[in-house]
Amino acid sequence: MPFEFLTARREGPVEHLTLNRPDVRNAFNEHVIEELTRWAEAASADPSIRCVVLGGAGKLFCAGADLTWMAKMVSYTHEENVRDAQAMARMFSALDTLPVPLIGRIHGAALGGGAGLAAVCDVVVCDEDAIFGFTEVKLGILPAVISPYALAKVGRSAARELFLTGMRFTAQRAREIGLIHAVVPLPQLDAKVQEYVKEILGAGPQGIAAAKALIPRVWSRLAPDAAAITAEAIAAQRVSSEGQEGMKAFLEKRKASWNVS
Repeated sequence: MPFEFLTARREGPVEHLTLNRPDVRNAFNEHVIEELTRWAEAASADPSIRCVVLGGAGKLFCAGADLTWMAKMVSYTHEENVRDAQAMARMFSALDTLPVPLIGRIHGAALGGGAGLAAVCDVVVCDEDAIFGFTEVKLGILPAVISPYALAKVGRSAARELFLTGMRFTAQRAREIGLIHAVVPLPQLDAKVQEYVKEILGAGPQGIAAAKALIPRVWSRLAPDAAAITAEAIAAQRVSSEGQEGMKAFLEKRKASWNVS
């Protein structure tokens, strides 16, 4: 699948996807949005992919919106702005609903929509000097499209502070609020990412997909309201071929058939 602003490289069952506009700090425009959406839709239908690592080329991960794209937005009508925002919403939804783990490999900075990408990643590893920010209000706009994903990650209290000030914050603060999961020196970034990849490849891919799909269904429900959903989810997985293989492998003290870690 040809791309102009992304690079995709496969290592066995692991897809390495890279934002590839280093000259503009991997900023978003309508073409990047279209390519990410197209890639995500294809990846969702590809059973050979078990894990995706998302990174950025050059000095930083993603600086948010492209200035040339923003200059065009100034003259957009309301209807054109709605269509533009809906396209971005489809992109984030396509990434968020990938049936495989999406690991964010973040270095340098993740600002605006770049912080939104961090929010849709299942696991995020960043370098200790990385800077984050939901910076949209500094431009007189707001972090609207990314808000469902950011709120699910950082919660309402942190969102009130960070959405309303647009302030930039450190990797350590990002970890405290749950936006990211691991902070390491830059030279150790790839090794830490690989630790997560290894764990994922040692787990059942169907179980992972089912667990990922279950999270948004139960996270806002009380336990009694979720009971029927969770009971059906575990019952279906236990009787599946993967569930049967996993339990037998555990009892027989051997690696399961999917385990390539």
